[in-house]
Amino acid sequence: MANRLKMVQKELLFALFSQNWSIRKINNSLGIHRKTITQYKKEWLQKQQWNNPPDTDLKNSSAKPPDSTESTQSVPFDENKVPTEGVVHFEVPPDSKKPVSKSKAAAYHDIITQKLENGQQARSIYQDLVIEQEYKGSYDSIKRYIRKLKKKSPDLYARIETPPGEEAQVDFGEGAPTLKNGKYRKPWLFVMTLSNSRKSYEETVWSQDVETFIRCHENAFASIGGVTKIIKIDNLKSGVLKAHLYEPELNPNYLAFAQHYGFVPLPCRVKKPEHKGKVESNIDYVQNNALKGKQFDSLGKQNAYLRHWNRTWASTRIHGTTKQQVQLMFMEEKQTLLPLPNSTFQFFKIGSRKVNPVDSHIEVQGAYYPIPPKYMGRRVQVHYNHKWIKVFHDQELIQHLSTVKKGRFHPDKSCFPAHKNWRQKNYVEYLMNRCAGIGPSVLEWAKLAEIQRPIRAYRSIQGVVALSKKYPASVVNAACRCAIEQRVYSYHIIKEQAEFIRMQKEIQQEIRFTQKSHYIRPPEEYQKLFNEDSNG
Repeated sequence: MANRLKMVQKELLFALFSQNWSIRKINNSLGIHRKTITQYKKEWLQKQQWNNPPDTDLKNSSAKPPDSTESTQSVPFDENKVPTEGVVHFEVPPDSKKPVSKSKAAAYHDIITQKLENGQQARSIYQDLVIEQEYKGSYDSIKRYIRKLKKKSPDLYARIETPPGEEAQVDFGEGAPTLKNGKYRKPWLFVMTLSNSRKSYEETVWSQDVETFIRCHENAFASIGGVTKIIKIDNLKSGVLKAHLYEPELNPNYLAFAQHYGFVPLPCRVKKPEHKGKVESNIDYVQNNALKGKQFDSLGKQNAYLRHWNRTWASTRIHGTTKQQVQLMFMEEKQTLLPLPNSTFQFFKIGSRKVNPVDSHIEVQGAYYPIPPKYMGRRVQVHYNHKWIKVFHDQELIQHLSTVKKGRFHPDKSCFPAHKNWRQKNYVEYLMNRCAGIGPSVLEWAKLAEIQRPIRAYRSIQGVVALSKKYPASVVNAACRCAIEQRVYSYHIIKEQAEFIRMQKEIQQEIRFTQKSHYIRPPEEYQKLFNEDSNG
């Protein structure tokens, strides 16, 4: 059974097969057994056949080396006969040092250095040396040599001295074990450190969500009594939605919070913890000095202990870098901090809603809010909390309303046209004015209907008002007068009565008495006949 090689050795073998290296040459260069090389070459050939068309003829470039044997004579060892001839005795000086073996990779120093500068890793450099330079050493030798090179030339980091009130750094670590649901768990340790005085604020929390992150900032600002101009943060999602070297995308909530307090959020570069080294060092200090080996029954007790520890020890210590007491430096820096705002930040959630294409409302947490009708059917962005909602379209604020209870419609309809934003009282007043415009009997009938049928009457009144579009006002007024006499408050009855009155007027207009006809004698003739009868 052939030996199993590591992945890096397997990849190197496949690379050498593609360079048409023979099995013997690979064996001499890498020291891998020929049977093992042969077994992996079969695997490589199978992959080549899979990737190439069936008619591709892959030739085996390996050639069997001639067998060569070396004859050795075995001489039995007799402990009673110690050979003295041909034995050379050396006297080792007492202060001589053990010779140090030179790495095989040292001969390729310039090549390795150049490839490291180009960004290549140890595995890639090892493969290139075997293929290009016929390197015969091991992969581990290359790794060790590269590790020594990196130790000899460490990265140089510049220390940045920050003026008072300029910057604070923020990050999370792990707090001490705390009892939660019957088990001890480690909460998150929030730390804010002022870069100038090293004054710090510590608080343990169970979550790193956006609201918790913001509330920790607020508590820290309240504790130190001001705000720095810049806050350096890590690239956690609570502060940065999308990390980027040049233009990181900040969380909208955190950005709004920064604008409310007047500071500039500055995310660090990815995988660069040294850019916020002051808070990183402070987290280690808190964990090793304040919390090491301790347990707490609740977050409240742990935070109370941290506040006491900060006042007693952290703020009174002489800092190792500044060589001054933290509290004394902070008292000087405090005068340069930005003032706190008059109100706390109103945290909001972010969502997307589609404006109802029928009534131009959106639903937020079970309540309904009016949106200008020109956005009907479009999708809008909503920022909301328990007090208010803001609606944006293409980053433009189009609505700002206070919240209402679940299931309610917001009463502010000022974004709607005048005839679409009435309340019930306005609507009833509008109906009565329309009735008065049609005729006094219509208004009287509407008021009586409102008394007899309080809520349902408005639909009937609306129907009677609509009759004025089909019938003359005099007809509708007469129909309502008849309905009042009969004490009827139904829309259908008034409609039938209006239709009957209309038909009667049409009949009266058609039937007219004629004054002349061959059946009717003129009045003069009747007068003549009357006179003759009287004389006779």
